[in-house]
Amino acid sequence: MTHPVTLFTGQWADLPFETVARLAAEWGYDGLEIAASGDHLDLERADSDDAYVRGRRDLLDAHGLQVFAISNHLTGQAVCDAPIDFRHRAIVRPSTWGDGDPEGVRTRAAEDMKRAARVARKLGANTVVGFTGSKIWPYVAQFPPVPASVIDDGYDDFARRWNPILDVFDDEGVRFAHEVHPSEIAYDYWTSVRTLDAIGRRPAFGFNWDPSHMMWQHIDPVAFISEFADRIYHVDCKDTRVREPNGRSGVLGSHLPWGDPRRPWDFVSTGRGDVPWDDAFRALRSIGYTGPISVEWEDAGMDRLIGAKEALAFVRSLMWELPSDGFDAAFSNQ
Repeated sequence: MTHPVTLFTGQWADLPFETVARLAAEWGYDGLEIAASGDHLDLERADSDDAYVRGRRDLLDAHGLQVFAISNHLTGQAVCDAPIDFRHRAIVRPSTWGDGDPEGVRTRAAEDMKRAARVARKLGANTVVGFTGSKIWPYVAQFPPVPASVIDDGYDDFARRWNPILDVFDDEGVRFAHEVHPSEIAYDYWTSVRTLDAIGRRPAFGFNWDPSHMMWQHIDPVAFISEFADRIYHVDCKDTRVREPNGRSGVLGSHLPWGDPRRPWDFVSTGRGDVPWDDAFRALRSIGYTGPISVEWEDAGMDRLIGAKEALAFVRSLMWELPSDGFDAAFSNQ
């Protein structure tokens, strides 16, 4: 089982793209999952300037790196979210924020998602990874009581905003891999089912399998692979350590900062948490996933320059060769 192993650059957007590319190559990564953040990838410029795209490709080639997917997580968050507020202003580009009018932000974010499909094609990537946002996430606690009609409207709103985006993905021959994640329209198993149903299960929309948020929600990440076998369009490896219940800490995190030992769970370097990686990679084999494996590195208690290299070695250790015969085939030769 051989997959290219890439590094997701979203958590490295404070560094110049060339620096991240050099580090990844030195560590032995095969490529990058390039985030449209910092100076890593300017979608507006790439959409209109072929020389800029060639420059990105030349930089990757200089370091022996490939690109299979790009990320537009942050802009995607603004497509469906309500409210649109200071949090979005901090993560979207100024051209998307504009004058801050909420519907204007959503409209410009949708156009940027369409742009991401075109830029992915220009770069030779076939997948855009990202978020969708959600009009109904603020109602997840269901109190004060929320009528079913409000939830129905949330899925209708998602479909209305995302179907035109997915039309462009279809035109470009690119797929969108949604990261199942709290604050999104699909954040667990049942909401993933309903999200697919809302858009008629059109093939342009699938999932980025990232088990880290499934773990603290007590969703089986391995079963998710099997259940959505035809929709696993990309894989991000991020790990989570779930602490033993202590009667004080709830799964919502208590507004405690990352790395605080009072938290019930934390993101940790890939291989150092509780994700059942062995079972997960066996499941990925069973569904015939052949795409990249991308390391999304987050750990509040570890230096990333150490952790990213270690995570690569761990992921590669899971890619053993499949046997040519069944383990019991020798018995037939008696």
